Amino acid sequence: MKLSEPQTSRFRMLAVLALAAATLSACTPEPEPTPTAAFASEEEAFAAAEGVYRAYIENFNSVDLEDPQTFEVLNQYTTGDYQADERTQLSEMYAGEYTRSGDLLIESFIGTEMSDERVKARTCENVSGVVLLDATGQSVVSPDRPVRYALDVTFTKVDGELRIAETVAVQDDACAG
Repeated sequence: MKLSEPQTSRFRMLAVLALAAATLSACTPEPEPTPTAAFASEEEAFAAAEGVYRAYIENFNSVDLEDPQTFEVLNQYTTGDYQADERTQLSEMYAGEYTRSGDLLIESFIGTEMSDERVKARTCENVSGVVLLDATGQSVVSPDRPVRYALDVTFTKVDGELRIAETVAVQDDACAG
């Protein structure tokens, strides 16, 4: 099995648009505002997304490819196609008797967009310490793999909680190296 560049499961993107409009007639009194926002502020939304992402990466680093039961914890941080793709990839690595060592490190997390139901952020991640070996002990990591890469991460609300819905590897000179 040859693993693709970071694109599926952890590496896909979804554009986020939110439109809200209200018109008021000059003859009717202005109604009292009703709280509809999922977050009180951008800062709150971005902090919540960062908390979810850091917890996800911490648990992702703890996954043992030789023990599929360790995959389950990731489901509490993911949703939809991202979750399904990740599960497929992890199951394929388990079946192929892959082993992984080292941790993925988050070097930065910057919130970029938010709406009531979605939050988007850009991360810079360091994978220099991550080694992935096949059943014969050969590395399946491309020798051309960058040490750092940037991801655009989209979170969506599921039952009131943010979950990772999509990630896409992107070019970001601030994360190069």
